[in-house]
Amino acid sequence: MRSHLLNDATAESYRRSVTEGVERVAAKLAATRRPFSGVTPAELAPVIDAVDLDRPLGDASAALDELEDVYLRDAVYFHHPRYLGHLNCPVVIPAVLGEAVLSAINSSLDTWDQSAGGTLIERKLIDWTTGRIGLGPAADGVFTSGGTQSNLQAMLLAREEAKTKDLAKLRIFSSECSHFSVQKSATLLGLGADAVISIPVDRNKRMQSVVLAAELEACRAEGLVPMAIVATAGTTDFGSIDPLPEIATLADEYGAWMHVDAAYGCGLLASRTRRHLLDGIERADSVTVDYHKSFFQPVSSSALLVRDGATLRHATYHADYLNPRRAVTELIPNQVDKSLQTTRRFDALKLWMTLRVMGADGIGELFDEVCDLAREGHALLAADPRYDVVVEPQLSTLVYRYVPEAVTSPAEIDRANLYARKALFASGEAVVAGTKVDGRQYLKFTLLNPETTAADIAAVLDLIAGHAEQYLGETLVHA
Repeated sequence: MRSHLLNDATAESYRRSVTEGVERVAAKLAATRRPFSGVTPAELAPVIDAVDLDRPLGDASAALDELEDVYLRDAVYFHHPRYLGHLNCPVVIPAVLGEAVLSAINSSLDTWDQSAGGTLIERKLIDWTTGRIGLGPAADGVFTSGGTQSNLQAMLLAREEAKTKDLAKLRIFSSECSHFSVQKSATLLGLGADAVISIPVDRNKRMQSVVLAAELEACRAEGLVPMAIVATAGTTDFGSIDPLPEIATLADEYGAWMHVDAAYGCGLLASRTRRHLLDGIERADSVTVDYHKSFFQPVSSSALLVRDGATLRHATYHADYLNPRRAVTELIPNQVDKSLQTTRRFDALKLWMTLRVMGADGIGELFDEVCDLAREGHALLAADPRYDVVVEPQLSTLVYRYVPEAVTSPAEIDRANLYARKALFASGEAVVAGTKVDGRQYLKFTLLNPETTAADIAAVLDLIAGHAEQYLGETLVHA
């Protein structure tokens, strides 16, 4: 079995196996004609259940043959221009190259003696990102597994920096459109989901700062402590950006930690035309970025950035076998001192390779393209009498619903939209997401593929309408 270990003796076998895998994936990508096969769980589960994991195939080619049946044939392909579902991006080739390198070397980014140059590369990218944000000379950060972990660590730091250790008195403020990880973080940190005060949004789905101010004042009047305000720069459903300057001013006035969840909107940091949409982010105490969304990186690639690097000490624990206290005085750069994780992948390499090949402007241009496309898509929806669109996009998300003129029942319209989404997914012709707005069922385009065109959007809208009309027609017949 040593023949399967990657080392000097098996380097040629590694080259052949990986090359064959790359060739098969490349062929699959080139031949993909729709984003999904339409397979159902009931159809695919028996195929995977039939695999006997205790009887290895013994051959990489045979395993790749099998992989075609259990995964590649039915994978959801984000690179297809009619994948318009969730916040999943097609990935750039330099990042995939970085993924291949980091997986083979298998560095662990917890300590210097497991990563060496990897440690310094990650630190360089953290400095680059904090510089783009404008957090100042004392800023620092660490790569994470994703936005949920970044938000959790930000709330941990906010809790530890709060003016009281009485957890029952601490409150977190976020908009009603903020990510669910804010509530999850409060629960994990012992505050409880009730500690999160939801602030209503305006018609553009942005936090109402006037209401926030009133809630902060009420909190203080009740003897409670405003622990943190979470502003969102790119909400999951609408791509809306909260009024960051106003929120920063309120955070200063009430002594609250200001966290900006820019997991989605971080692509604006590389934009030459839209960077101003993040004005005010430089005043944050912490920021979440997901490079695996709007920087077109493979999952996972995320980071938490902080204004004051000293606050990362709240995640620091020492172990004699790993990062003994003497390492600090010896100036050994151990990233585990900043992270909630111990063993951690060298995900930073993907972004490093992307910047070294494409540059920040190249990333920004791709994100600008999908934001421009969202404006075109909004114009199409606004001009189409079959659809109601919720808000003009700030980023690249469109929320809308099919509204047939002849049907007046909101519940029936809800069911038609839900049916249309499921039927479209089952057909494999396109993938769209769904959500609820004011309790009603809506559909959602999340545009992160620069290869998607306005013609693709128009075609998908026709497909949705066709499925909805089919449902309504069958409903009328059975009625």
